[in-house]
Amino acid sequence: MRRRGWRDYALLLALACCWSSTYPLTKIGLGSIPPITFISARSLIAALFLIAVLRIRGIRLPTDAKAWKLFAFQQSINSTIPFLMITWAQQYVAAAPTVVLASTTPIFAFLITWGITRHEPATLLKLLGAILGLAGTAVIIALDALGGLSSNIFAEMMILLATISFACATIFGLRLSDYDPMVVAAGSLLFGGLVLLPMSLIIDHPWTLRPTVEALVAIVSIGIFSSAFGLMLFYMCLTRLGTLTTNAQGYLRIPIGVGLSVLLLGETVPSNLALGLVLVMAGVAATTIPGHQYRNGANRLLAQLTGRAPLK
Repeated sequence: MRRRGWRDYALLLALACCWSSTYPLTKIGLGSIPPITFISARSLIAALFLIAVLRIRGIRLPTDAKAWKLFAFQQSINSTIPFLMITWAQQYVAAAPTVVLASTTPIFAFLITWGITRHEPATLLKLLGAILGLAGTAVIIALDALGGLSSNIFAEMMILLATISFACATIFGLRLSDYDPMVVAAGSLLFGGLVLLPMSLIIDHPWTLRPTVEALVAIVSIGIFSSAFGLMLFYMCLTRLGTLTTNAQGYLRIPIGVGLSVLLLGETVPSNLALGLVLVMAGVAATTIPGHQYRNGANRLLAQLTGRAPLK
């Protein structure tokens, strides 16, 4: 893999910003749009937007069966299935805890990498990070259960299952590095939206819905920024930074997403969520940030405290 520069990490920050707003905006949209219709619409809006951009660039979607099989599988594990699970769960779980629980993807990606694929090095520090992250999720879910919020526990577990699917997608997505990231995003989103469209027509009868202006703004915003730009940036980061570093956007989007939940929805942050947030952020950071960066940071801090030159 080539040497990473500041532009690569700027893309990672942009990805975190795109995806951090997903769950607060979804909560707004679910007020008047059912989950299946919501996901189908956001996918099709994103796909049409990207196809228009590709047309301007003079690029066409591939027509071979191999490419579409890859797009179909990637979309299923990276969007369609986990989005259905999380969107359904958000009917019962607030946006802030959803942000934290859904950001555990890097932890599960590390466990899969460490235990199965082994395509990237797994260190003791990353294992410690995985343990911290799992402890954070346990704090959120277990204390909710002890507090009598049993009706939400199943929904919270569904969110965690969805993050495992996201983790598998970050690993499988490396197989798509031969394609333009925008092509992958457009093809995947188009497939996902068209697959769910018949279900939406049969189950939700979307022509009978009366969505609010806020819900329409939310679904368009998610379609363009979270899905279109987000997926495009996701595949760019996978190609440039690899699986584990790409997943570092998880700890970046936690405070952004929770902050937006408080700002847009007026949600509160209970003590167990605050503790879980800190543990998950620490876990995600430990599993994704290269070990030499920790050593360099500690070296500079020690040099500032002692007044000595940093060690080489």
